[in-house]
Amino acid sequence: MTNQEFFEIVACFDRSTAQTMKLSTQEFTIELTRGGASAPAASAPAAAPAAAAAPVPAPQSSSSSIDAPLVGTFYAAPAPDQAPFVLPGDRVSKGQTVCLIEAMKMMSEVPAPCDCVIESVCKSNGELVAFGEPLFRYRPC
Repeated sequence: MTNQEFFEIVACFDRSTAQTMKLSTQEFTIELTRGGASAPAASAPAAAPAAAAAPVPAPQSSSSSIDAPLVGTFYAAPAPDQAPFVLPGDRVSKGQTVCLIEAMKMMSEVPAPCDCVIESVCKSNGELVAFGEPLFRYRPC
């Protein structure tokens, strides 16, 4: 990885709303965390009661969305002149590609987590996405 590529990753993270980001390859691992994210984790006694009440809604909302697995550029289609991978109302199979995310000039396919019906597309083609941001809303079949 060049210094320029590293700085581009950090710049994308800075522009995003993500609190943490982890990028791993065979050669290295980079973990970025916003300044305020480590303070709540350090206070274990205070975090324990909040953790018992707070996580219940979060998994429910993420269970109905396909979230960005990394920071990058969202592409709804395999090429600019081709049709999108999926449209609202489409039925998709587990593992079927629903979009691409480009990061550091590499395309990553995002698969459907289960057999489902796509209810909405949350991002526009070419839009920057942060780690964990919803890309699609779906209804399991």
